[in-house]
Amino acid sequence: MNRNVDVLQICSYYVGTKLYHKLFEALEKFNIEEDVYIFTDKDFKERNEYPSNVYLSKCYNKLDRLFFHIKHKKVLNDIENKVNIDKYDIMHAHSLFSNGYIAYKLNQKYNIPYIVSVRNTDVNVFFAKMIHLRNTGISILRNAEKIIFISQAYKEYTIEKFIPPKYKQEIKDKSIVIPNGIDEFWLNNKFIERNSGNESNKINIIYAGTIDSNKNIGTTVNACKILIEKGYDVNFKIVGRIINKRYCNFINKNEFIKYIPYSRKEELINYYRDSDIFIMPSKHETFGLVYAEAMSQGLAIIYTRGQGFDRQFAEGEVGYSVQYNSSNEIVDKVMRILRNYKTISNNCLNKVSKFDWNSIAKEYVTLYEKI
Repeated sequence: MNRNVDVLQICSYYVGTKLYHKLFEALEKFNIEEDVYIFTDKDFKERNEYPSNVYLSKCYNKLDRLFFHIKHKKVLNDIENKVNIDKYDIMHAHSLFSNGYIAYKLNQKYNIPYIVSVRNTDVNVFFAKMIHLRNTGISILRNAEKIIFISQAYKEYTIEKFIPPKYKQEIKDKSIVIPNGIDEFWLNNKFIERNSGNESNKINIIYAGTIDSNKNIGTTVNACKILIEKGYDVNFKIVGRIINKRYCNFINKNEFIKYIPYSRKEELINYYRDSDIFIMPSKHETFGLVYAEAMSQGLAIIYTRGQGFDRQFAEGEVGYSVQYNSSNEIVDKVMRILRNYKTISNNCLNKVSKFDWNSIAKEYVTLYEKI
C-alpha cells in the first residue's frame, strides 16, 4: 500500500468502555491514520484526558435523547463544524443506529464509504422496540460497504428477525463476523498448569461481572442446587458489583456461594485459577469478554445459546451453550464438561489467541484497505 488509510471512527461508546481504546491503539500499529469522534450530552463529566485525535463533543441535551432525529441533527451539525470530513477515506460507525445514522447521512453528502458495527443495543432495543426506526436501520445497513457483527449468532438472528425478505441476501453478502478482543494481560498470563478437574466430586464454579437480572445468576444457583442434590461438592464464586440489590439476600442465604466484590484483573485472575468452570447464562449478550478472559485461564465455559459468544467455537470445543433459563441444561453441560475436562481446558488455552487485539486489528486493516 502506498499511503496510509484515513479513517473517521464514529464511536459514542468510547467513553463507556476500554474496548474501543484497545482496538484503536492496535489499529495505529498499522498503516491507519484515524480520528475518533465521540458525542455525549452536555452534562457529561469528563474523567480522563483523551489523545489529541479524539474529538469529544457535548452537543445535545439529555432531553434530546428521547427524540432520535432531533438529537442526531445536532450531532450532524456538530461533527461538520469540528471535523474536516473530506479528508477521510472511510468511516467506521461503531453502532448501527446512533453512530451508523451519522455515517449514513455524511455518506449521502460527502460520498465517503462507511462500514457499520451492530451492537446488542441495536438489536434488542432499537430494532426490537423502536419499530418506527426500523426502516432507518435497514437503510443504514443497505448503504454500508460492510456490516460487522461480533458473532455469527447475532448476525443470523438480526437478519432473520428484522430484515425484510427482499433485502436478506443483500445484507448477508456484505456481513462479516469479527469478534472483540481481550486485554493483553490475559493473553500474557495464560494459566498452563490446570488440573483435569474431574478427579473428585468437587466443582468450583465462577461468575464475574455485574450482578443484575440480565446476567441471570439465579439460574446458575438453581443448577448448583441440583448438582449438590446429585452428590457434588459445589462452590460458586460470584465476583462483581451488585446492581440489583435483591441479589444481596439471594447470595447470603446460600452457603455454597462466596461473594467477592468487584476485583481488579490482577486479583480476578487468581479467582479464575482456583475455579473449574465459568458460567454466565445471560439473557442478552453482544459478546461477553469475560468468557474469553476465563478461557485464558483454562476454564471451560458455559454461555447462552443464540447470544454473542455462541458459535465462536464448535459446541463442546471450549464449553457448551445453554438455554438461558434452563438450570437442568446447565447441569447436563457441567457433567459433560467434567467427562472431558482436560481436553476442553487445553482447547481454551490453545484457542484464546483468537481474541488478540493485534490479530483483530489486522482484519479491520484488510477491510479498510479493500474498501
